[in-house]
Order: sequence, then C-alpha cells, then structure tokens
Amino acid sequence: MDVPIHGVPTAFSFFFFFFASLLLLLLAGPRAALPEHPHPRPSSAAATGATGSGQINSNSILVALLDSHYTELAELVEKALLLQTLEETVGRHNITIFAPRNEAMERDLDPEFKRFLLEPRNLRSLQTLLMFHIVPSRIDSANWPESTRPAAEDRGALSLSSHRLRLAKRESGEREVDRARVIHADAVTRPDGVIHGIERLLIPQSVQDDFNRRRSLRSITAVKPEGAPEVDPRTHRLKKPAPPTTAGSPPALPIYDAMAPGPSLAPAPAPGPGGPHHHFDGEAQVKDFIHTLLHYGGYNEMADILVNLTSLASEMGRLVSEGYVLTVLAPNDEAMAKLTTDQLSEPGAPEQIMYYHLIPEYQTEESMYNAVRRFGKVRYDTLRLPHKMVAQEADGSVKFGQGEGSAYLFDPDIYTDGRISVQGIDGVLFPPEETEVTVEKKTPTKVAAKPRRGKLLELTCQMLTAFGQHSRLPSCR
Repeated sequence: MDVPIHGVPTAFSFFFFFFASLLLLLLAGPRAALPEHPHPRPSSAAATGATGSGQINSNSILVALLDSHYTELAELVEKALLLQTLEETVGRHNITIFAPRNEAMERDLDPEFKRFLLEPRNLRSLQTLLMFHIVPSRIDSANWPESTRPAAEDRGALSLSSHRLRLAKRESGEREVDRARVIHADAVTRPDGVIHGIERLLIPQSVQDDFNRRRSLRSITAVKPEGAPEVDPRTHRLKKPAPPTTAGSPPALPIYDAMAPGPSLAPAPAPGPGGPHHHFDGEAQVKDFIHTLLHYGGYNEMADILVNLTSLASEMGRLVSEGYVLTVLAPNDEAMAKLTTDQLSEPGAPEQIMYYHLIPEYQTEESMYNAVRRFGKVRYDTLRLPHKMVAQEADGSVKFGQGEGSAYLFDPDIYTDGRISVQGIDGVLFPPEETEVTVEKKTPTKVAAKPRRGKLLELTCQMLTAFGQHSRLPSCR
C-alpha cells in the first residue's frame, strides 16, 4: 500500500520561488541603483557626435556646417586646414558657430581683402579670422545675454582665436554679436553645437592690422622714376653723394653694384645706401617667402637650392633690407627634376641658374601680362649679367624664353609683399647661347678702266658718226 509523501511538493515550491526571486533581484538591481532623471544627459560621445573611434558622425555640427546654406564659410574652413582642429574641439565640448551669409562673403566683402585672405602666405590670418567666429561653448538663443548695457557687452564670449566676442540683445529683441546683427538665430542645432546666421563677416583687429600693413608696403613701392645716379666703375661707389631721403625710399645705387661678388657679377661689392639703419627686414621677408613656397607645395627643390646649395637667401635678404625689390621666377619641382648632372656639376652652376631667374624689379602676374599684351615682347633685366629675360603673351598667359627652352607662368602671385614677388613657372630657363655671326668679306674685283677720250676726239667721232664715216677712224670704233 502506497503512502503519499506530503513534504515533497512543499519543498519544491519553496526552492522554485527562492530562485525566481533571486533572478528578479539580479535583473532589477542595476536599474534600481541608477537615479531617475526625466531628461537624461547624453554621454560625451553622443553629445559631441563622436564615435568610439574618435571620428565625427553624420549628426555632428561640423557635418551640418558643410551641408548648410553657409557654403562660403565652409569652403574657407577647408582652405584654412581647420577641419581637424574643429574635430578635436568638438570632441571636448559643444561649440557655437556664427556663420556669415553667402551674400556677405561674395558681394559685400572687399575684393582686395578677400585676395589677401586667400594668399597662401596669409594662412595664419585666415585661420585667426575663422576661429574668431567659433566659441568653444554652447550659446543658444534662450541663454543669450538680455541686458543692453555696455558692461554686459564687455562680458563677451572667448572665441577659439583668443579674441572676445561681444554679445548683446537690444530692446527691440534683435541679437548682436560683435555689432553684427543675427539674422537667423539657431539656424542649425545639433547635440554638439549650434549655428547662428549673421549679416556680415567678423574681422578681428589683429587681422585688420596685418592687412593694413601689407597694403602700406605696396604703396611704398610706387616711386616716381628718376635718372640713374652716376657710379664710378673702378670703386663701384656714387660719384656724388646721394641726397638725403626719407625712410622707405628706393636705394640710390643700382642693384648690380650693391650685390656681393659671385658668378659673372661685379668684382667688388658696394655698401648699401641705408648703411646700418635698414628700412626693411629683408631676412624675415625672404624666410617668409621660402616658407610660403614649402607650404604652397611643388617648389621644394627651389627652396632647397636657395637655403642649402647657395648663399642666395642671405644675399637676397641683405638686398631687400637695403631697399631693393626682386621678382623671383620659381621653377616647380617637375621642371627642376629635368636638370641633368652636367648642368649642375659646373662650379657655380646653381648660382648661375638662379641669378637668371631673379629680376631686379617688382612685377606681379597682372603687371607682366598687361605689359606683354601691350608691347608684344618685353625684355626684363636679370641678375645674371648681361643676359635679359624675354617675355611674351601666349595662350592667355605669359611665356618666358624662346623655343624649346621656354616656360609658362604656371602659379601666379605665390608670394607678393611689395618687396619680393614670387611667380611659379613650369620650366627652368637658360640664357640663349651667344653665337658669333661671321660675315663673309667680299674681295673686290678690279675692273680695268677704259681710257678716256679727249673732248676734240669725242667731238670728231660724233661728226663722223653723223655722216656714217666713224669706221674710218680706229679710235671711234
């Protein structure tokens, strides 16, 4: 007879509920430990729009800027090589971008100032100007400063360029940033930043000062032409003392007399007209244009020759310090690679080549093109005496040299600061070979002169000819 065991179902139920409760506690434990927030704050990766690999995702404010209505500003950011800097900034905190409208960048901006910003040597000024429009914190229209007092404007936001932007809100409700009207507040909002549309470009004072300094250098070069001073060919000094001139005036001595001795140059140098008181920092300007060549790209060989193979860089710096001006025709790397070993192995060959590419005038692409269009062919003096550089118009550009050894103006106005002008060309130029023209000397042939007849005999012959009797006199035949 089977006896039922009543304790087994009770024990099974106890263990089942025990394990079920333990499992629920394990699942509910982490949730109970978290504080309850009605609006949880996004994590750093989500807030900045950065993924785990440090890249920018499609929801970032930088992607929105590149795909917004402010394309002119986005293009300048790319040209200024600032995308990586902004990615690192967005990875740390929110940003606010004050973006000028495209019309302000295209039509309202001074063309001369825009050319200044786009010149490769002014990259630092362009970066400063663009970072002046970006604040490393989020400023929405909701937390815009309300007061219109001057003290409130002084509490401006610090931009990425270390300049302060003055923010204000007028009684009419209009918002201003650095006295520029905000025409579209909160134009683009993303988790890692916000873009406000403004009516014009914001220009920091440091960039404005740099632009004015460059423009004043250009005005110095506009000098009224005067007669050349007389130089003693034995001493390479002025025969008469030069009259006193103001700072920045062109030097009195020709550049050939001021140059140091070198290949095919004057045998003795002459002191600079400015003496120890230099009007220009030529060494800094030469370094500036060499750095511009390296940054521009494609002219590393030219920069290497100037710095390492020759002493031309220091010589050019000294000449510019004394007030002289130079135009450099710089062959690109592709052209320099075609030079043979024989062309560079001769003593002083690099100097000879480079001196032929230095014109002792300040010429820009516009001035040279206008000259060749008007006169057809123009001959420029070079620092390689006595050879000249021939320029002419070809295919809407300027062509230097003649025949197979010619080169075209390839990269115009790489560097122009009023004293040094650098023009990129696509070939290495050589002076035409001096060929002696031999003129054949014609030996004169002697012709026997006929004996002259006297007046009486000539008259007699005429009378006999009239009567048909001239054959009787042998002298009349």
